[in-house]
Amino acid sequence: MTRDDLVRQIEERSRLTGTFLLRSGRTADEYFDKYQFEADPLLLDAVAAQMAGLVPAGTEVLAGLEMGGIAIVTALGRHTGLPCAFVRKAAKRYGTARLAEGADVAGRQVLVVEDVVTSGGQVVLSTRELRNLGARIDDAVCVIDRQEGGAEALAVEGVTLRPLLVRDDFAR
Repeated sequence: MTRDDLVRQIEERSRLTGTFLLRSGRTADEYFDKYQFEADPLLLDAVAAQMAGLVPAGTEVLAGLEMGGIAIVTALGRHTGLPCAFVRKAAKRYGTARLAEGADVAGRQVLVVEDVVTSGGQVVLSTRELRNLGARIDDAVCVIDRQEGGAEALAVEGVTLRPLLVRDDFAR
């Protein structure tokens, strides 16, 4: 699938217009319902195939953020052969009581994987938590950067955002 085909399919399936409250607290007139492209196995596979080229050399673990980043990281892991960690918003209080499940992140070069980035708030928080667990993080990837300050917020944390697509790709 070409990049243009990918943009068209994501736009057709998941770009909504209206009034939407975002996680950041902002209101937007456009929303990317990421679950629509994540729930389609063929489209998700095409997304992951193209994202594989964004994975920096030396990456040892892919860390997908709850909840939307989990589908992306799993598909991306299939294309890269890299182990995956599944990162909760908060450590569970039962069982293993872990923040990150799956692959161990301590002492390893970790790439944070997210679906859509707006302000970057959750990626910043999760990056700090993963670093507290001993992860080395220099980069994050996402399917769509809404271009609303996320890359800048991550840069303050020493993290480079590598988006597959940006909001401007969908401009009509």
